[in-house]
Amino acid sequence: MEQTLIIFKPDAVQRGIIGEVVTRFEKAGYKIVGTKMLKPDYDHFHKHYEGIGTLKTRKGDEIFESTLASMQDGPVIAMVLEGVEAVESVRKMVGATEPKSALPGTIRGDYAHVTYGQASSVGKGVANIIHASADSKEAKQEIAHWFKPTELYNYAMVHEHYTQPRPKK
Repeated sequence: MEQTLIIFKPDAVQRGIIGEVVTRFEKAGYKIVGTKMLKPDYDHFHKHYEGIGTLKTRKGDEIFESTLASMQDGPVIAMVLEGVEAVESVRKMVGATEPKSALPGTIRGDYAHVTYGQASSVGKGVANIIHASADSKEAKQEIAHWFKPTELYNYAMVHEHYTQPRPKK
């Protein structure tokens, strides 16, 4: 089983849609192995978005700084999901980073509509509901950045009968 990090951004928390989105992950069969609400400071987000994700390196100072400012607009909910090829599958469920490019049926396609251009015109990060790890390496680093090992839980879910190896006879 693979683990991935998702972060419900302040716009999702403030809109009160967390439950709807979590339900989508649960219905798909993902197990929540860690969750918490917090309000990280600039340095925490800096490490997440540049130390791990290289946003500043890839997109420049303006986008980086507006993203960090937007992430500090309110609390976030960090969550670790576990499942078969969780990183890739969760990214598909989340949809394209820019909401206008996200297909209907994805989380961003269904719950967000802001464009990069509109966000830049008002000096804000794009309000796109949720962050999801980009790849397995990033997921491991992000989970370690956001959660202590003691904050992650191992437990069995009913449907795991179908995703785990058969016991040897």
